[in-house]
This record gives sequence, structure tokens and C-alpha cells, in this order.
Amino acid sequence: MSPMKLCVPGERLCSTEDCIPGTGTYLRHGYIFASLAGYVLRKNEGEELPVISVVRETEAQLLPDVGAIVTCKVTSINPRFAKVHILYVGSTPLKDRFRGTIRKEDVRATEKDKVETYKSFRPGDIVLAKVISLGDVQSNYLLTTAENELGVVVAHSEAGVQMVPISWCEMQCPRTHAKEFRKVARVQPEYLQA
Repeated sequence: MSPMKLCVPGERLCSTEDCIPGTGTYLRHGYIFASLAGYVLRKNEGEELPVISVVRETEAQLLPDVGAIVTCKVTSINPRFAKVHILYVGSTPLKDRFRGTIRKEDVRATEKDKVETYKSFRPGDIVLAKVISLGDVQSNYLLTTAENELGVVVAHSEAGVQMVPISWCEMQCPRTHAKEFRKVARVQPEYLQA
């Protein structure tokens, strides 16, 4: 399926010889123009000519909710927390960018006082986390990886190679065999895709 063409009000879409005007369009001087900003849609509805219309995006924006499993990318770390961008809620990609924070005490369920952020995450890591608190315009969503199924799922070594998990707290580069500390997720089969 080809990507849908965007149009703006007043944009000439085609001649009346090529299509029949539908919703979100108007006729002028033998041409069909867009009356809305949106996507151009052509449908054959049994007539000889296809019907051309302009539709707006009507899907509701999906928002991260408390308890939702999210996929995020680590953008920065410091001794107290890791900052992330939330990319997916479940398996649905987000249209807008949402920021999240994984605090040091929310990295794992046990020995919270011994957690070192830089031994759990690195910038660029892809992490599965759970939303524990909603954010607002100024603040971030608070996230946790304090379950076996949550944590780093994709990480790259300094050599630029995707690392392989070897334990719940270490990943290894298959090229250099260097080991790096991470809070590794035990990925469940429903999250694995070929």
C-alpha cells in the first residue's frame, strides 16, 4: 500500500474527467479541489470513475497509561535516574514523543540501595518498562523495570554490534566478547517477533 498523499485546502486534486468529487472536496472550473487539510482518498464505488475525497485523521491519540508496558529508548543517564523516550505502548507505535524517567530505586525489585544506573542502562538501549505514574506537560512519565520481564531488550556494544544477554545483569558483544552490565529483561514469547 502506497503512503496516502497529504493535501491542503484549495489544492487542485484532479480533473472532473478523472474522478467524481466526494466529501472534503469542491468543484471549480472543471477541476476538483480539497476543501480540508487531510489525506486524499480514491475509492471505486461501482461507478465508472473513482470517487475522490479528503479525510482527516480520526484515530484517537494513544497515551501511556498506569500499568501499561512501554518500549522506550534511553537518551541519557545520571547516578539518580535514566531519561527515556517512549516509543510504543504495548505493540502500538506512538505518534507523539513522550518522555519518561526510570529512577534508580525503580530499576529492580531487590537490593534497591545497591543499584547503579550506569550498570543498568546506557544511552541508546531499548528498554521494556511499566508506567507507574502519569506525567504532565512539564514532567515525565515515571517508569519501572522492577520485574523479571522488564529491562533492556536491545543494546549495542562499543563495537556497534547488538549484544547477547548472558545473565539477568550482563550482556556480551559477540564480536569482541566484552561483557557489559545491564538490567536485562527476560523477554516473554509474545514480545518476540521474527
